Amino acid sequence: MKARPISPGRLLDELVARVVAAPAGPWLRVGVDGAPSAAPDRIADALVDPLRAAGRPAVGVDLRDFLRPASTRLELGRRNPDAFYERWFDLAALSREVLWPLSSGGTGRILTTFWNPATDRSTRASYVAVPPGGVLLLSGPLLLGTGLDLDFTVHCAQSAAALARRTPQDERWTLPAFERYAEEVMPEYLADVVVRVDDPRHPALVETEV
Repeated sequence: MKARPISPGRLLDELVARVVAAPAGPWLRVGVDGAPSAAPDRIADALVDPLRAAGRPAVGVDLRDFLRPASTRLELGRRNPDAFYERWFDLAALSREVLWPLSSGGTGRILTTFWNPATDRSTRASYVAVPPGGVLLLSGPLLLGTGLDLDFTVHCAQSAAALARRTPQDERWTLPAFERYAEEVMPEYLADVVVRVDDPRHPALVETEV
């Protein structure tokens, strides 16, 4: 594999082109995977308007709005990297309320948020109707290798040094979880597109050498 430097604007153009060209059913479910320091949510958010301009209605969902209750999430402690890896995110609710409704035969009605960690209660969000041909942009960490039913995936990759450097001090306890993810899942080999963002101002597309 080799990394091809690309400007942030050109990166968005290429991602939009690849998303639009991706085979899909009634809807396209796109996962934008990466540690918070890689800002996958920013990339997902930046894709919404260009996709709409290309005729593909897009809606964003952040995995961090699908947390499990604190009693489950924090049972092993507030800073347990294995718990963060295995039990923080409610993937069952995400599948039920977001991914399955956008599968073939689905209703197209999704929840964009599910759980509020500040109140430790449901957000009681209203359902949002995604029109046929629409694109879901699901962003968050540890998305790949979980069995989530995604049609197209983007992995925002960082070297271990960049990840450590860009992770705030109060979140560095999560670093072993991302090390485990890299070793066990190897997301750069599962994703349809890999973007290296050691420095988000200077991204690079990772391409397979022929």
